[in-house]
Amino acid sequence: MFTGRGYRERVTGTAAASGLEDPAAASIPRRRVYAWAFWDWAAQPYNTVILSFVFSPLYLQSEVFLQPGQTEDDLSAFIGVAFFIGAIVIGLLAPVLGQRDDTAGRRKRALGVWTALLIVLTASLFFVAPEPGYFILGAILLATANVVNEIAPVSYYAMLSQVSTPSTVGRVSGLGWGFGYLGGIIVLALVIVVQALGWFGLGQETGLRLVAVGCAVWTLVFCIPLFLSVPEAAPARGREKVGFLASYGVLLRDVRRLWRDARSIVWFLLASAVYRDGLAGIFAFAGAIASITFGFEFIEVVIFGVVANVVAGISTIISGRIDDRVGPRAVITTALTGLVVVGTIVFLLRDGGPVVFWVGGLILASFVGPAQTATRSLLARLAPAGREGEVFGLYATTGRATSFLSPLFWAVFIAVGGSQAWGVLGVLLILAAGLVLFLSVKLPADLRYPDGDSPA
Repeated sequence: MFTGRGYRERVTGTAAASGLEDPAAASIPRRRVYAWAFWDWAAQPYNTVILSFVFSPLYLQSEVFLQPGQTEDDLSAFIGVAFFIGAIVIGLLAPVLGQRDDTAGRRKRALGVWTALLIVLTASLFFVAPEPGYFILGAILLATANVVNEIAPVSYYAMLSQVSTPSTVGRVSGLGWGFGYLGGIIVLALVIVVQALGWFGLGQETGLRLVAVGCAVWTLVFCIPLFLSVPEAAPARGREKVGFLASYGVLLRDVRRLWRDARSIVWFLLASAVYRDGLAGIFAFAGAIASITFGFEFIEVVIFGVVANVVAGISTIISGRIDDRVGPRAVITTALTGLVVVGTIVFLLRDGGPVVFWVGGLILASFVGPAQTATRSLLARLAPAGREGEVFGLYATTGRATSFLSPLFWAVFIAVGGSQAWGVLGVLLILAAGLVLFLSVKLPADLRYPDGDSPA
């Protein structure tokens, strides 16, 4: 049963159970830690440059792909549908892929396969010529790359135990997250420089296609340290190797056991899965909203992306200190409430021009990171001793299983409202639903924090 034991006891007293024995982990070389963190640096340009701020919003959803009678809103809605289909694939595959890799001891090999696929798919976006007939190819490549980009981190996160100890897992995880923000900012800055130089005379459409190739090369170069320095994990002890379909049965038994022993964790996983998808939707569609709804020019979208990532990084660091003082529940509640309120104001004032998105968008960015980090913090405090890996595995699983919500609501609200701006309401509705679910979660009364007892 879930005993309500405090955070300090779980962290210091369950090293052997979680596979993070201090004597063995103490010899982890620093270069291995940085090599692991560099994968986040390597993969981030897909999210920041390809998906959020450059290729998808400024190229694939631009007027060069419009068929007669179409608008850019139609292109945006079609991409939302493509991502919805991809999200179904993620929901079907992600729950068991990580489990099977743990059992077989092939995390690094799996990460290598998914990383290679991400590189190939990202580079293949170069072949999406600026003609309407190539739009569907671009949408399929983008949605497929997103599937790969969502599944790859399952193996990557699982490797965290190989590069950290119970006393360093937080800072090592934060190092990777920080490297991701920094990598995205640097690549966006490089795009600004190249655009200012006139794409070296190649034309903007060709330049934007080459940006995809550049992101692929970036990922290839900076993912190498991980595969050279981080060893493969040993097969999980006590886990029977079963067939692919049978893996779903194992997953179901794990969920039933967690429901019986620690039901509050299950409810929290479900609530967080909903609002985490809303958080993902904010960044996924931010560039398109800036470009289409608020009329940002190319350079304005990219600069906004740089500033938004800086704001998100700073707010995330600050929120970690607030988390330790007032608890993660307060941070999550405040962040989600702020996102819903400010997002609604941005929608209502959408005719106010770029200044509305600059102010509102940066405030939204400042709430996203705190909500994400406080969610992980709260789950770490809730996890029963010796079952942290199982709980965080389900955390990844539930997040992927609901990742269809944002693209679905985005596409549906655009279709109903008649313009892209209405897609914002679809994402906000998901965040609001997640907030309501989260507020209904009953947390243990004796939930504790590193510096003493405090309410959740």
